[in-house]
Order: sequence, then structure tokens, then C-alpha cells
Amino acid sequence: MKLNLNKPLVIFDLETTGLDLVKDRVIQISYIKVYPDGKEERGDELINPEKHIEPIITQLTGISDETVKDKPTFKQLAQTLADKFAGSDFAGFNSNNFDIPLLAEEFLRAGIDFDFSKSKLIDACAIFRKMERRNLASAYKFYCGRKMEEDFEAHRADQDTEATYRVLMGQLDKYAPGANEDPEKVLENDMQKLAEFSKMNKNVDFAGRIVWSEVKDAAGKPVLDEKGEPKMIEVFNFGKYKGMPVIDALKRDPGYYGWILQGDFTYNTKQVLTRIRLAEAKL
Repeated sequence: MKLNLNKPLVIFDLETTGLDLVKDRVIQISYIKVYPDGKEERGDELINPEKHIEPIITQLTGISDETVKDKPTFKQLAQTLADKFAGSDFAGFNSNNFDIPLLAEEFLRAGIDFDFSKSKLIDACAIFRKMERRNLASAYKFYCGRKMEEDFEAHRADQDTEATYRVLMGQLDKYAPGANEDPEKVLENDMQKLAEFSKMNKNVDFAGRIVWSEVKDAAGKPVLDEKGEPKMIEVFNFGKYKGMPVIDALKRDPGYYGWILQGDFTYNTKQVLTRIRLAEAKL
């Protein structure tokens, strides 16, 4: 099946020094850029994270300090990657929960504000969990009919990227309209609908420190917008103001904004908070 694309789709995967969005760094990025006409471009970069790669990460990925000592840093590659990814949608495996947030952090650390909000974010893992509830190796066996270890080397970004691409294509084949007797297991070959289906949370920032919540009236009923949909507002999802609208919390405690900006939070969280604060100031 050919992907039904209106603009390029970048299927990608990261290998990193760990799972901390604030402290950890990318050590490998691999991607397949698929164009609406079906053309494919592949890229694979090893990256010097400018910090020690722990033995457990080397054991998993085969990437060590020695492997990347002469490789470019993310900052050195950032503009090239931003230019390559501009105007694209994105797909990955568990990418909405980890790869996209960490990639956004790396871009911001490099001084590039890559606006992922303009892209559709499709997560093959979220689709798989909603449809079948397993991991990449199981997804590959389920959708592609082969064991992943027969075709790929584990824990390599380029290998996982290829596997994810095949899984996504297999998902679209399996859940194509008319291909499945279960009416609840239908996926359209449409990037907007796939992106909406991939969403697993109501995060405003990637780390989930700020989330969307329904606005309620005095009687506790949802307030509807002009389209008849529940009106949403940004609320804090942590700390002493958890559940309180961000704007209300900042009005009550103006110093809270500065505390977050100086604290151990992701650049993306600080950026989103600033955006909310400035938008309120313009009203």
C-alpha cells in the first residue's frame, strides 16, 4: 500500500544516552522521508552527545564513547536536520511519548525552535496499543509475518526505523476499510486521522507538565465552544497548583513562572508556559 500523503512524512527513530528528557541526549538519529509521489530518502547519523555513554546503553545499541568521539554534535547537525524536516509530518514507534519530545529538546538546546505543532504526529506504537496492545517486535511479527530478529539487529535506530516503516504500512493494509470484519478496527490512509488516532494523552507540552482540561460552568457542566465542542483550557499537571488553570495559578503566584523557568524542567515546558503567559498578556 502506498501512503496517502499531502506532504512529506518523516518516519524516524532515536537512540539516546537514556530516558530523561532534560538530561539525556541523542546518539543516533535515523529517518526515512517519504514524499507524496512515493519517493523515499533515507538518513542515518551518529551523534556525539558531549557526555559519557553508559555501558548499559552501549550494550543495547553498540554505540560507545569511542564510536561517536569524532562525530558531529546535535548542534552542528541541527540546522541541516531542521531544513530536511521542514514542512513534514512525523511518524515513529512510541515517538509521541519520547522521540518527538526529546528531538524538540535537542532542537531548542541548539537554538532552533522547530514547531512540531504544525506537523501531524503519527505514532505506530499508539495505533498498535489501541489495536493489539504489544511492542515493536510483536508488532513486526503480527503485521509483517516474520520475527524481527530474522530481519533486523536489535536496538539500532536505522534497523528500528525500517521495522517501524514496515509496521505502519502493515497496519494500513490490515485495517484498511473493507479489509476487516470488525468495524472498530478500521484505519483510513489519511495522515490527519492517523495523527488523531495516535494521541494517547491531553498534553500541552511534551512532558505532560501542562495538560488540556474541560472548562466547566458554575453547575459543573462543560462549557461548549462555537462548534459545540467542550471548551478546553491549559492546567498544571503537577505540584501545588495541579488541576488549576495555568493563568489562574500565575495570577495568584507570579513568582511561580520564574521558579519554573529556573527549575529542572524541559525547554519545551518553559516555552509552552511562556507562550500561554504572553497570549494572556495580549488579551
